[in-house]
Amino acid sequence: MGETFDLLVIGGGINGCGIARDAGGRGLKVGLVEMNDIASATSASSTKLFHGGLRYLEYFEFRLVRESLIERETLLKAMPHISWPMRFVLPYHHSMRFDNSTPTSKLLSVFMPWMKGRRPAWLIRLGLFLYDHLGGREVLPGTTSVALRDTVEGGPLKAKFEKAFEYSDCWVEDSRLVVLNARDAEARGAQIMTRQKVVSADVVDGIWQVVVQDGATGAQEVKTARMVVNAAGPWVGDVLRGTLKSNEQGGVRLVRGSHIVTKRLFEHDKCYFFQGTDGRIIFAIPYETDFTLIGTTDADHADASVKPECTPEERDYLIRFINEYLEATISAEDVVWSYSGVRPLYDDGADSASAATRDYVLKVDKSRGAPALNVFGGKITTYRRLAESALDEIGEALDGVNAPWTAGVALPGGDFPVDGVGALVRDLQATFAFLDERWALRLVRAYGTEAQEMLAGAKSVDALGQDFGATLSEREVIWLIEKEFARRAEDIVWRRSKLGLRMSAEQIMALDEWMQARLSAAAAE
Repeated sequence: MGETFDLLVIGGGINGCGIARDAGGRGLKVGLVEMNDIASATSASSTKLFHGGLRYLEYFEFRLVRESLIERETLLKAMPHISWPMRFVLPYHHSMRFDNSTPTSKLLSVFMPWMKGRRPAWLIRLGLFLYDHLGGREVLPGTTSVALRDTVEGGPLKAKFEKAFEYSDCWVEDSRLVVLNARDAEARGAQIMTRQKVVSADVVDGIWQVVVQDGATGAQEVKTARMVVNAAGPWVGDVLRGTLKSNEQGGVRLVRGSHIVTKRLFEHDKCYFFQGTDGRIIFAIPYETDFTLIGTTDADHADASVKPECTPEERDYLIRFINEYLEATISAEDVVWSYSGVRPLYDDGADSASAATRDYVLKVDKSRGAPALNVFGGKITTYRRLAESALDEIGEALDGVNAPWTAGVALPGGDFPVDGVGALVRDLQATFAFLDERWALRLVRAYGTEAQEMLAGAKSVDALGQDFGATLSEREVIWLIEKEFARRAEDIVWRRSKLGLRMSAEQIMALDEWMQARLSAAAAE
């Protein structure tokens, strides 16, 4: 049965890994159980942004926006390899319309009915003023106005868009953020158990007895814990009532967000924020150097057990949406990849998926005789604050919980200045002359200062071992297996990286076969 954990976390997404990291650093003995790979669901399928949520201001979610805006810069300083500032261009024209679904639009329709659903420039300016000042910016530049005619920002857009507002938010490599939190949790004493599914949980003499089943062998083992954390994401309701057998009230609203990826649609490195006539917004974001990421949709998703996929209807919706703005239109043939994730939002009874709150709700349940914390909702930008709030709740249920510590503490590889990526790339090329700039940049963006450690001693490309394609070497794969919990090719090419965009199906299959052979040999030793 093994030693009893203080805390057993169910779920290896960003909230589960963030809580495990924080708790491990506060002196608790932590176990984390994930039924698949780290970040295998929602946390690898976001729009890849650390942002305050400009549109949430229309729903008067000022606390959430303020917390998110403050966190952008806190997190940017802690992970400058996987997160960086980005400027967002919001085109505006006088005929822009939106529906009357938000509290702000409903007020405008009552007090200023002549606007007939139009979002006026002054309202956008007000929202951006609040966005600039709610979070106390230190690093990111503020909002400016942009004349689009004869500019690089206006070049890809239809001529009717003559003016834009430009503001700041941040990019983040979402699935790498999760795995780095898991790594740091492990470094602080947490036991990370991937491909292990919780099948039942009971309380005996005030201690949780949690049965965990190995996904490969089917073998079962009992883990004991003083407290459990249900951070199962889309499955939080299933775990709450099916596994923990709780009568705790509170539900989850599953909302599917789909994205498409095309070849690069514009040459500059800024993102577009586009508004639709239906009240929705989408982003068009520079992605992986040669591509553009477009998303997201908001659609209710009935069943967490059904794998989310970008439907043809969602794909076509995103294409129609962006074609309202771009001079050179795109079609389904231009889509090179699509992905979809299910966001487990707290069910606040909102009329639509778009209007459902993105805030988080934490509920402690002691009805079974031992405490359980259930995590509803949340967004990737506020994961660290969610973890701190979770530890506040955990501290009331358990003794021996130390003070908060994560603010400003670097994740693995992130111990360098926000503007230090260029210097790291140059240093890496100076040490390993066989790297070209693009390859070196990819490694720095993935591993930060640890890229030097990963390549240590290599004098040539041959020293890195087998070449799996797209600059993925045997040396890097071994690192990902030994340090980042990777077990299948998809873990590497779609979550630890996005090299799947550049690798053939045959290359990915060969990588998977090599990994399985290596893992089997290691298990036999």
